[in-house]
Amino acid sequence: MNIDRAENPDFLNDYILYLRVVKNCSRRTINEYYADIRLFLKYIRVMKDKDYSYESIDNVYINDLNISLIKNLSLHDFYEYVFYLADERDNNEKSRARKISSLKSFFNYLTNNVHLLENNPIANIEMPSQKKAIPKFLSLEESLKLLSNIDSVNPKRDYCIITLFLNCGMRLSELVGININDIDFTEKRIKLLGKGNKERMIYLNNACIDSINEYLNSRENPPNEPHALFLSKFKKRISKRRVQQIVENALKSADLDGLGYSTHKLRHTAATLMYQHGNVDTLVLKEVLGHESIVTTEIYTHISNKDLQKATDSSPLANIKKSDVKNNE
Repeated sequence: MNIDRAENPDFLNDYILYLRVVKNCSRRTINEYYADIRLFLKYIRVMKDKDYSYESIDNVYINDLNISLIKNLSLHDFYEYVFYLADERDNNEKSRARKISSLKSFFNYLTNNVHLLENNPIANIEMPSQKKAIPKFLSLEESLKLLSNIDSVNPKRDYCIITLFLNCGMRLSELVGININDIDFTEKRIKLLGKGNKERMIYLNNACIDSINEYLNSRENPPNEPHALFLSKFKKRISKRRVQQIVENALKSADLDGLGYSTHKLRHTAATLMYQHGNVDTLVLKEVLGHESIVTTEIYTHISNKDLQKATDSSPLANIKKSDVKNNE
């Protein structure tokens, strides 16, 4: 999304600048905040000005919006907005929660950073309850099947990409951004640039090191992108979309397409396999995945179906037949 400052009130433009310079947010994060806040400000204008209607809310102008319009907002006004998101725009719990989170950050800035508001009307708002879905992941058998069915014009590169996803749990943006000099082959570790431009180090196992070396030995060193690890056929840094296509094609070759798996699901797979088969502590897993909060990591502590079956089968009553019960009467 291109941000046109002429379309915004000054206090919104100042907040976007704050996110860029002070908070060092990524472009994607800034765009999400920007879209969420603009929608809310348009909603407030419609709510306060009878010349506008909710049906044409996307075309409402807010560049002349005065801060006084939001100074007297009540918590009730915000809950009305949440209802509007659910009822009129059909936003699910996750989407509504994200929009509220954006507004909480924005109003905290207006109140505590630039003091345009004396009181934060949204300070005590409750987030919509969200259903905690168990992350979808490949089993160990499916992961091995995926690795053994890389069928492409650049199999060493594609094998290396999927190996890193399955072993390290890195994000798509992190994998695409890897430079060769980010890899320490002696210490077997790699530097990643994660969300919010935060750097972190993760360690590489033998499978990762071997696949990287095999790929590099077959790769031509391009004059324009000598530092990028993964290259496209045009000898430029590979794009996110191309990596997604590589994963999609590999899943299809392994007869695993159509099951809801994706590039991000390989990250879920890496985390789940580490937890279930490696007995990795959640605090360690948090650092590996680059999560801000342990709460995010704890979604991987779910119990697999095999574990549930094993638990049921371990009951001392598991093999009792009706005839056995009658014989004990």
